[in-house]
Amino acid sequence: MKNIFNRLNALRYLIPSLSLTFAGVVLLSLGVAYLFIHAYRTVEGLPDVVWWLTLQFLPRPWRGVLLLGAGLAVLAGGIWQLSGVVVIPRPSQLPADGELVLGYDRAKRPRRIAVISGGAGMLVLSGLSEQVDRMTCIVPVTDPVEYYYRASGLLNQPNVYYVVPTPMPLEVIAELDDSTLIDVRHIHLHPELADRRVQRLRLTQANPPPLTRVTVEALQEADAIVLGPGSLFESILPNFLLAEFAEAVRKSPAKKIFVCNLMTEPGRTTGFRVADHIRAIKEYAGITPDYVLVNAQRIDPETTRIYAAAHQSPVYLDPGDYEELATLPGDVHGRRGVIIEGSMVIEADLSAAVIQYTTSLDNPQQSRAVRVLRHDGQKLTAALLELLRRV
Repeated sequence: MKNIFNRLNALRYLIPSLSLTFAGVVLLSLGVAYLFIHAYRTVEGLPDVVWWLTLQFLPRPWRGVLLLGAGLAVLAGGIWQLSGVVVIPRPSQLPADGELVLGYDRAKRPRRIAVISGGAGMLVLSGLSEQVDRMTCIVPVTDPVEYYYRASGLLNQPNVYYVVPTPMPLEVIAELDDSTLIDVRHIHLHPELADRRVQRLRLTQANPPPLTRVTVEALQEADAIVLGPGSLFESILPNFLLAEFAEAVRKSPAKKIFVCNLMTEPGRTTGFRVADHIRAIKEYAGITPDYVLVNAQRIDPETTRIYAAAHQSPVYLDPGDYEELATLPGDVHGRRGVIIEGSMVIEADLSAAVIQYTTSLDNPQQSRAVRVLRHDGQKLTAALLELLRRV
């Protein structure tokens, strides 16, 4: 009943117009009826079909009841179909003769999203939770879920559920390109490793526990699986070291969307291009993302210089990696993306510069302001919703 009310409620802006139309149809029907009565009483030799069309074989009360029932059924069907189109008041910025009509299909249930990322990335996507039926955040296998529950309580996020892939956190070891072995969560604590990159990841536990049931169900029921935003080797790929998890993602009918990092990560993805990120996902997850979102906003020289001092550089598209151009599915404007490693890569403005205050362990009382680049939650949510409308 609630779903029926919600659908019919979409017609609230059309009530005056529908009422006037209904009155016109009633008057038109009465006019046609009077003409039929006049013709039936005055015209001689009418064909037998008129006798049948005017239901003369039924008593008059039954004719009225039958026609009223048929009319109400047809009217209800028409209103139900009309409720599939929403007409809303015209925004003031549109031209005087403009109109805004939104067509949509309510036959499908609201979208369900599964997010595979770390805490920061999940918080960036918090605005998306208001636009979907359910957003299930699958935390990294290395993290306890308690942190995410506390963050969710502070932000009062609707429709957000945090789940762990395994009952207990697992340790993930990274082997760097110089053969260094280190806990993947601790690489950033070693500045001497800033020029390195991760060669491979592995679990320290030979026989990890099975996936939690809620994780499997979230992947099976998802309409889209979003990888990121977040650290590629610390927050996204560790879960795929679980063979059962990787298999569940591969079997899921959901569209796979990867949000590429804005910057490379010291000691993890040094020198990585967009194509390198996609190749790493293919290697560990065994999937080719359907879509890859890449920041198109060019970073100013000063911000680039600050990041370069921290051994980081922007993650840009390399034209040498382009395989072909392709039109985005369902785009009436013919906008195009590029195919890289089999994924549709889409550039969009996804970032914002923010001021962040940092302190050092040597002098915690002294802080300094640093301009940093972060994924903008509103921009990223808008880009993801645009993709969800296409899948």
